[in-house]
Amino acid sequence: MAKATTKKKVKKEEEKETKEAKETKTSKGKKSLVIVESPAKAKTIKKILGTGFQIKASVGHIRDLPKKKIGVDVKNNYEPEYTIMAGKEKVVEELNEAAVNSDKVFLAPDPDREGEAIAWHIASILDKPQEDILRIEFNEITKTAIKEAINHPRDINMDMVNAQQARRILDRLVGYKISPILWQKVGKGLSAGRVQSVAVRIICEREAEIEAFVSKEYWTIDGDFSKPKSSTTFSAELTKYDGKKIEINNEEESQKIVDVLTKENVEFLVSKVSNRETQRKPQAPFITSTLQREASTRLGYSVKKTMQVAQKLYEGIELGESGHVGLITYMRTDSTRISDEARDAAKDYIVNHYGKNYYPETARIYSKKKGKNTQDAHEAVRPSYVDKSPDSIKQYLTSEQYRLYKLIWERFVASQMESAKVKTTSAEITAENYTFRASTSKITFDGFLIVYDDRDEESKNKNIPELTKNTVLKLRKINPKQHFTQPPPRYSEATLVKTLEELGIGRPSTYAPTIATIQDRGYVIKQEKALAPTPLGQTVNELMVKHFTDIVDVNFTAGMENKLDEIAENKAVWQGILGEFYEPFAEVLKKAKKEIEKVEILTEHVCANCGKPMAIKSSRWGSQFLGCSGYPDCKTTMPLTKDLKPAPEDRPSDEVCEKCNSPMIIKYGPYGDYLACTNEDCKTKKKFVKKTGIACPKEDCEGELIEKKSRYGKVFYGCDKYPDCNFALWHEPTGEKCPECGEMLVHKRLKRGDKIACSAKGCKYSREVDEQPEAKTESKKEE
Repeated sequence: MAKATTKKKVKKEEEKETKEAKETKTSKGKKSLVIVESPAKAKTIKKILGTGFQIKASVGHIRDLPKKKIGVDVKNNYEPEYTIMAGKEKVVEELNEAAVNSDKVFLAPDPDREGEAIAWHIASILDKPQEDILRIEFNEITKTAIKEAINHPRDINMDMVNAQQARRILDRLVGYKISPILWQKVGKGLSAGRVQSVAVRIICEREAEIEAFVSKEYWTIDGDFSKPKSSTTFSAELTKYDGKKIEINNEEESQKIVDVLTKENVEFLVSKVSNRETQRKPQAPFITSTLQREASTRLGYSVKKTMQVAQKLYEGIELGESGHVGLITYMRTDSTRISDEARDAAKDYIVNHYGKNYYPETARIYSKKKGKNTQDAHEAVRPSYVDKSPDSIKQYLTSEQYRLYKLIWERFVASQMESAKVKTTSAEITAENYTFRASTSKITFDGFLIVYDDRDEESKNKNIPELTKNTVLKLRKINPKQHFTQPPPRYSEATLVKTLEELGIGRPSTYAPTIATIQDRGYVIKQEKALAPTPLGQTVNELMVKHFTDIVDVNFTAGMENKLDEIAENKAVWQGILGEFYEPFAEVLKKAKKEIEKVEILTEHVCANCGKPMAIKSSRWGSQFLGCSGYPDCKTTMPLTKDLKPAPEDRPSDEVCEKCNSPMIIKYGPYGDYLACTNEDCKTKKKFVKKTGIACPKEDCEGELIEKKSRYGKVFYGCDKYPDCNFALWHEPTGEKCPECGEMLVHKRLKRGDKIACSAKGCKYSREVDEQPEAKTESKKEE
């Protein structure tokens, strides 16, 4: 019955939407045209606007500066030369055809500078009177937001367009003027940029700090205590001597303290107990940078991956009968502001699902501290519909989409909830003028923590018993520990984003592409999730710091961001800002071309043919390899892996060449190993397939499981008869069958230790890698 009512309700809504759509048609019967950036967004908006509109996608930018030349006339007031991008000719043709057959054209790219520029470029190529072309923007793809935008269109904001043009031309001037110098002096395929070069400098300077760091020894002492007649112990840290903070510099000092405290008849007395009631307020909803950092910390996602998944959530996901639905607001923002409607919806949800006491007396309003590059153009990153809880739509989302949506949804709901109430108990334990300190926090009211618990595991699990003053405790154990001061950590993607944001470098839209670019260029590599500069990156950075000081100067770059903001706010003329930058820059370029000498980046590797050092070189396409420093006399080369280490040596293979019957060897390739014929006259190559020797377990399949890679580079194991057979496993198959359910067992390599486990969902069978399965099976039979 409920299902039938729901269907009727949906039908009524569809009829209403159709009526509204018909009313928007002109007397001539023409539809209005809405142009967005992506096909996915077009699909979501089509569902909302109905038949009275046709929706087209530009698929991103359609015009840009030409690739093969600088495209900026510096002598003619920095006039840019825009061309239709390669492959976009058909899109332009389709947009024009749709525009001609439309009464009005609504331009709806993303609500930021880049989106404004895309709207302007689209308007420039449409064969349509400008008065019939209108700009609309919305922060979320919901019925309310879209209808509001359609009812309140505006003209294209040329101040925002000019700010984007200035940024694009600045980046082109820097990139196209400095990069050729790097190609000539260092290697092909290299590049420089206003933001990327500063990011590389920050990473290189941190590496220099790490290398210069001198570690110092220090010791800490903890005591394990228990109350009289109790076997339960708790830990306390030695913090003071004679009421002053204690520092223990070496083992000798530590041992003297241990000797004093472990003497007979030493009394450990609870000298002070204090209780404090505090409140923990929830954090603000996500902005771009905090979302990227939290997704990195909690989910292990790279900045690029976070933005890719968020883009799909924003543009819309197919939710069964509901159709294509946009699930989050626009994800490129530095504002923590939310709309009144979103705040009211959050209140209703919290009160209905958790109770009135979980909502604060007054609604929470977050305002980001005004400072460098702070904008408040649109809302924080939040769910478009708070009633669509993560679990209610989980079946329609991929694992990645679900996890990121859950993070965004929980952070937003928690941001509107009541504070958590915390009781903190601290105790001081004294003996022989030494003072130990122990503390614990107990949640007396969970508040927002019921939704978004951001405490670390240590603070959750740290407990001490109820103590009273003058209680004598028993020392169960004393634990002296040696430590060494640690150098500052390398930047992770998340901490680099935080640093760039704090310094005022770049924008929410630039963090992900910047981090991707410096890795693609080989300037930086990931080592255990941290960003480390390569010899190439350090060499390029040294050249940039020496010869292009302003370009890699943090304050200069941040100041340029402020000037771009001034253009967007109509407080500065964009050509004037470009002139202020380019005139001194042109002089620096002339000087640099004369002074920079050709650089060769030598490595510790030695040429197998002539004994000279091998150097890092760049191919014409920008990829790095090792080449003999004796070139052109010696032309020996070696491929490099993605982390710029020498590629593994060729390996023998059981296969023979199909053309000449010669043996084939396995060679390393940056995009996967391959087989090559050993006959120099035969150039046969083919993809190397790593076989497991394990038959596909699917019924009526005669295939074999082989090692494969997903499009994201993750290794998995699938049947070699694909697409006829789609059997696949994420973990390496062992060839054994599960003794409990009969499915395939796999070797899981986990941080907490390797396991042999069942591949079937729901089966919990697992054992240690070196545990004999026969023994386990026999014991089960005996039972």
